[in-house]
Amino acid sequence: MTVQAIALITVTNKDILAKYRDVAGQALAKHGGRVVAGDPDPTVLEAAFDAPNIAALLEFPSVEAAQNWRNDPSLADIHALRNTGGKSTIVVLPS
Repeated sequence: MTVQAIALITVTNKDILAKYRDVAGQALAKHGGRVVAGDPDPTVLEAAFDAPNIAALLEFPSVEAAQNWRNDPSLADIHALRNTGGKSTIVVLPS
């Protein structure tokens, strides 16, 4: 059963985040993930924190696959790009 995750990113460094976007898809695919939809300028209806500049809907085969993607030591440099280029919140939405 697949699960989805919402990724919200507030950009702090466009150049670094561009490098992340170049490799993010491959990193997701390593654990069966993919981007279902994305918006580089989302319409924010409400924000309890800094409004995101980027929103993406991700899909993984399972919660465990999503956790493995985030915790994979071989992807640490890729996650560091995301976290250096912006402030991100990623939440899994179980089915």
